[in-house]
Amino acid sequence: MHAVEVRDTSQVAEARRVAVALAEAHGFNESDAGRVAIVATELATNILKHGDGGSLLVDSFEDASGAGIECLALDKGAGMADIALSMRDGHSTVGTAGNGLGAVFRGSHVTDIYSAPGCGTAIMARLQQGHPDPIRKADHPSYGAVSLPMRGEEACGDAWCRKDGADGPTFMVADGLGHGPSAAQAAHAATRSFHSSGPRLPSEMLAGMHGALRPTRGAAIGIAYFDQAGGQVIFAGVGNIAATLIDADHGVRRMVSNNGTIGHIARHMRDFSYPITTTTLVVLASDGLATNWDLGAYPGLAARHPALIAGVLWRDFNRGRDDVTVFVGKIEAKAA
Repeated sequence: MHAVEVRDTSQVAEARRVAVALAEAHGFNESDAGRVAIVATELATNILKHGDGGSLLVDSFEDASGAGIECLALDKGAGMADIALSMRDGHSTVGTAGNGLGAVFRGSHVTDIYSAPGCGTAIMARLQQGHPDPIRKADHPSYGAVSLPMRGEEACGDAWCRKDGADGPTFMVADGLGHGPSAAQAAHAATRSFHSSGPRLPSEMLAGMHGALRPTRGAAIGIAYFDQAGGQVIFAGVGNIAATLIDADHGVRRMVSNNGTIGHIARHMRDFSYPITTTTLVVLASDGLATNWDLGAYPGLAARHPALIAGVLWRDFNRGRDDVTVFVGKIEAKAA
């Protein structure tokens, strides 16, 4: 993931350049890369004019809806009182032509917006190859994430991943000890072990990673498995990975991790089970994110795309002195 700080007009061009370079690296042709350029430019301009500056996060994505480029525009401005009105061409509060958000919507395959007075604005745009269908299909997003290195570092010492199994998906966040290339090596070793392991409980996967990470400096790792048939999330963690479940039936539940470092000292790798009875958010975060966040302070955010939720949490609770990863999964309990 690439983060471009947008504080002046010169950085709008930088945001466009980063987004187009990533699109071309993922096989977008000239026309499709041109759409990426327009969307990135409009989002960065919107950050500058309406949000008094902020960040544009650019990454690739791949899930059940397809694959392509994701742009997350995040600011802490006044927010929008009426999102639908702001989406209309010709509407502007700063004397411009008022075509920005409309252009973002038309050029993207999937868009989502979270904004409220006093809560800033977060806009997600996902672009795939080929022109978007003007008749949008219903989107049922299942996960999203933000993962960025500490300022000044090129390599991110955190990693996240997801894989599907016969009974449900499994999510993981790994935080390599420290930061920089050596931390990234540990996190990448964790992802390789995660993807190569067969169907196992989270504690068993951690045990396998413990051996795989011995040549590295080690990592904090949290793994959540959604057992849909059993109506439960099974979680095992070692180290400072904050793991949270949020739903209407049970409220906020903090899942339990054990002390230690995978690859070095990890005496306890225990599974904990949490019943799921409705649509539930699974939030896994490295310790680069402060733990005092509360989605209740953001009315309606829990219902938005998981990538938007991850982006808002990163925007408002990034400690600023370490790598940071926020993974958000949205799971559905099996109908009774």
